[in-house]
Amino acid sequence: MRLVTPGDSAPASIHRYLLPHEQQVITVRRHPAVLMTPIAFVLGGLVVAGVLSNVVVDRNGSLVNYIWWAWLILLAWFVWKVATWSVDYFVITNQRMLLTTGLLTRKVAMMPLAKVTDMSFQRSISGRMLGYGEFVLESAGQDQAFRVVSFLPYPEQLYLEVCSMIFPTKDKEPDDPIEKRRPKRDPKPNGQGGDPPPEGNPDNPDA
Repeated sequence: MRLVTPGDSAPASIHRYLLPHEQQVITVRRHPAVLMTPIAFVLGGLVVAGVLSNVVVDRNGSLVNYIWWAWLILLAWFVWKVATWSVDYFVITNQRMLLTTGLLTRKVAMMPLAKVTDMSFQRSISGRMLGYGEFVLESAGQDQAFRVVSFLPYPEQLYLEVCSMIFPTKDKEPDDPIEKRRPKRDPKPNGQGGDPPPEGNPDNPDA
């Protein structure tokens, strides 16, 4: 199964970090709610810039230009955050977990599934309203590449899928004790029913 955020497909940049025998199972971007803070700063800066422009326009007209230049810098920072979010992926293969981050400076954190001893997820009030959650991973080793993965979409579905990969179920024996004790029947001769053939020489009835 592959989970991909709506409208997206797994990028080719992810495949360069996969081994030849690995299979990509889950690929998701972080939830767009990760951009809430940059959006709030841009909108707040726009309101502040508009108010300050009206206040100082009669006193110092050149100061208005600096105000709007400052807001444009804030807008450029927001565009940078959006571009960074667009290339960040949380990837799970049949062997590892990978967290790829960074636009210019690329960082790939990895954790083998076999070393994950426990995993839980938590959702804040805003996370329940907007549909994102946070994973907390525990590893068998002392040093681990990452421990918390925040702003993940489909948290419940992802949690169940990842847990089924980390802790796979084993084939169980039959639960019915009668079936366990019931002896296996030998196949009938010539595929027919009836009693087995009598012992002795069939050509000599007195034998």
